[in-house]
Amino acid sequence: MNCSTLCRKMNRFILVISLFSLSCKKLVETPPPTNVLAETNTFSVDATAIAVLNGIYISMNEDNQPIQGRKSISLLGGLSADELTLYSGIGEPSYEGYYRNSLSALDEIGTQHWAPLFSYIFRCNAAIEGLMSPQASSLTPIVKQQLLGEARFLRAFFYFYLVSLFGDVPLVLSTDPSVNVSLSRTSKEEVFKQIISDLVEAEKLLSSDYLDGTLLTNSVERVRPTRWAANAFLARVYLFIGDFANAEAMSSLLIGNNHLYGPLPDLNDVFLKNSREAIWQLQPTAIDFNTTEATVLVLPEAGPSDANPVYVSDILFNSFEPDDLRALPKNWIDTIAISGTTYRFPYKYKLNLPDGSITSNSGSDNMQEYFMMLRVGEQYLIRAEARAQQSKVAEAKEDLNVIRTRAGLPNTTADSKEEMLAAILHERRVELFSEWGHRWIDLKRTGTIDAVMSIVTPLKSNGGSWESYQQLYPIPKTSDIDRAPNIKQNTGY
Repeated sequence: MNCSTLCRKMNRFILVISLFSLSCKKLVETPPPTNVLAETNTFSVDATAIAVLNGIYISMNEDNQPIQGRKSISLLGGLSADELTLYSGIGEPSYEGYYRNSLSALDEIGTQHWAPLFSYIFRCNAAIEGLMSPQASSLTPIVKQQLLGEARFLRAFFYFYLVSLFGDVPLVLSTDPSVNVSLSRTSKEEVFKQIISDLVEAEKLLSSDYLDGTLLTNSVERVRPTRWAANAFLARVYLFIGDFANAEAMSSLLIGNNHLYGPLPDLNDVFLKNSREAIWQLQPTAIDFNTTEATVLVLPEAGPSDANPVYVSDILFNSFEPDDLRALPKNWIDTIAISGTTYRFPYKYKLNLPDGSITSNSGSDNMQEYFMMLRVGEQYLIRAEARAQQSKVAEAKEDLNVIRTRAGLPNTTADSKEEMLAAILHERRVELFSEWGHRWIDLKRTGTIDAVMSIVTPLKSNGGSWESYQQLYPIPKTSDIDRAPNIKQNTGY
């Protein structure tokens, strides 16, 4: 979807989003005015201003979106890399292209995340403009501050995944169609500068405490971004751009917050709602639902199907060390046998009944799992890598061993900087599998993707070959390349 099309669709942006957001019970605990909302007063009332951000969170819960479900970054990134196996080429037509690393801009396969992520960004821009407008002067100051922080944080979050998947992308920072339609692609380095700017500002604005739906009272629900989420994401971004001192500093701030985050919980408590590991989670918004992720990744008794088309690859499973608790049945990987064939599947989220339906709870208050957006385990691995890059090998070893100890493994034997970096990359692979495309993104940022995928792709694609350009997904041709004169396609497509 090009910028002008997106702008036309979003020009009436607030009214519909605000009204839709009111269906979320916990995110909005203060009801909005009962009269029909007007665009002119959306940002003059706390409840309706809050509803704008809630609308983004609600849409992030939907299936067939980048966040979770059948077109998620986790699933498609896992298929692109070496984490997941596609069962007999079934399911969503685009799965074949991701799995066999044979995406094509001509049929729009490989472009699934482009338009939704830009749609989210446009909504963040609209929120920022509304919150900075004169009408927002009547908002409760701390509510306005938190909402601005959330909008800046979310924009950075969505841009991170755009550049990670597509490389250079247009930097859209307003809702002005006359500006956006003429934008060209901005270098990934410049986009990362904007991401950092947004996160630094968000860190100043966001509350240090988790807040309820009114943004005026503390809450046990970890479903809104906080200052700690900004710290955590800054740590990741600094690591990715090679600012290792700041990556270490940001992750240390979060790890040092023992009040909220320490010690790490047991493996099967990590993905429960409001777990001690959770920095930020998405709360499911439909009654009796836990996570969409479980409906897709947990295999039912009948085995893989169109509804459940993927399972853990042998390559991933064989990368676990002997006795790694994460790989044992009923922990983070489970198994099912169908006609003598054993299928292993991700089991981090467990609440899915054997027939493939969602676990039946007696209302949304009994949800047991929330979708994990950011968690503490990654922060230990970020700090370990940042320390190793600074030749602080002993300190890096301490962080890495925190993760290994929880997995039931002995301390790492890595002693040199090079050994430690290799050990950390391996640990990221077995700790963060099936989460947010970490493996796919890590292979690219560490420069190891060609070496790995030149072996993996032929195995997945019946002898097909890997080309380096395939590490970036194609940009939509019909909706963007053909209509936006300054947006150029990724090389190879």
